[in-house]
Amino acid sequence: METLNPRPDSNLVWAILCTIFCCLPLGIVAIVYAAKVDSLYNSGAYEEAQQASDKARKFSIYGAIAGVAVGVIYAVVVFGAVTFGAQWCVG
Repeated sequence: METLNPRPDSNLVWAILCTIFCCLPLGIVAIVYAAKVDSLYNSGAYEEAQQASDKARKFSIYGAIAGVAVGVIYAVVVFGAVTFGAQWCVG
């Protein structure tokens, strides 16, 4: 039997992966929203469940972007420190 309002994806897996590998603060926010999806859906709040699912996905994506950005900045700083630090020691 199909319902008029299908259960939205909680995006919990993406939220957990974001928390572990990318950005802890945004990942925790995503986990909180993902955890709300099933309880909201079961209580009949279909619109709110969909909004919580969308927010969980959004914060997971933001966390992944922030994690990559911080990694790139870190790599540039370390590369610059190694390159210019070695020149300062020699010269």
